[in-house]
Amino acid sequence: MLKRLALVILLAGTLVSCEKAISFKPRNAEPTVVIEATIENGQPPMVILSHSLQYFSKISPDSLAASFIHQAEINISNGSKTHRLKEYAFPANNGYTVYYYSIDSTNLATAFLGEFNKGYSLQVKTGGKEYTAVTTIPNLTKTFDSIWWKPAPNNPDSNKVIVMGRTTDPPGFGNYIRFFTQSNAEPFLPGYTSVFDDQIVDGKTYEIQIEHGVNRNESIDLEDYAFFYRGDVVSVKLCNIDKATFDFWRTMEYNYTSIGNPFSSPVKVLSNIQGGGLGYFGGYAVQYSTLVIPR
Repeated sequence: MLKRLALVILLAGTLVSCEKAISFKPRNAEPTVVIEATIENGQPPMVILSHSLQYFSKISPDSLAASFIHQAEINISNGSKTHRLKEYAFPANNGYTVYYYSIDSTNLATAFLGEFNKGYSLQVKTGGKEYTAVTTIPNLTKTFDSIWWKPAPNNPDSNKVIVMGRTTDPPGFGNYIRFFTQSNAEPFLPGYTSVFDDQIVDGKTYEIQIEHGVNRNESIDLEDYAFFYRGDVVSVKLCNIDKATFDFWRTMEYNYTSIGNPFSSPVKVLSNIQGGGLGYFGGYAVQYSTLVIPR
């Protein structure tokens, strides 16, 4: 017994003596092309093209402005027409300029808007490389039957309210949705968890709280972000999406919420971009609903 105890003490001392500080310098990877491409029913395609930033780099308006990719060759097809997109500049409120690609207004013969139940293919050529992706705008099969508000439960602030919605999920798995909200004059913002499948609610009519959308570029108060306020004019944008779009945002949002959590598991963001790029090409079948909350 004494020999066994001595052996344990010796091993423990050996392990302790082997401890040493490890320092390493992270390798700077080459920037990767990031594609954020969308098309909605009744709307032209929209593509934002940029280079990825280093993981430990300091993000600033200047570095973001410099990350845009210009003069790329981008073509989109709906199966019968193929259209070359044109680059545009949009002045932002902070004095910087946002660059995006959309339909060429000087060549409308091949231009088109998004349609329900139609597939689209995207081709991007930049930096001597080619990236491709496909998506679908599904039918608008899942919508809100009604939306309403009620006082925030168990909250001493009588000015805070929550918004509720009622929807019916069509029978059969595979109905994926993403939602955004707009309050007054602010832009449409995605929910903190913005995408849902129908694994639990298949074929059911149910009620759900519609949380206030969030701006992930700003700090989020997890105790307060979901509420709306008396006097708000709330618009809800409910989107039917395909599985690839759902998988991208499901993994992206899980990855976002796990940042800084040492106990979280690593998550690979599932992109539908082929050719080595990051990002996604997503189709959206959209329903808009508006609610006026009285003061």
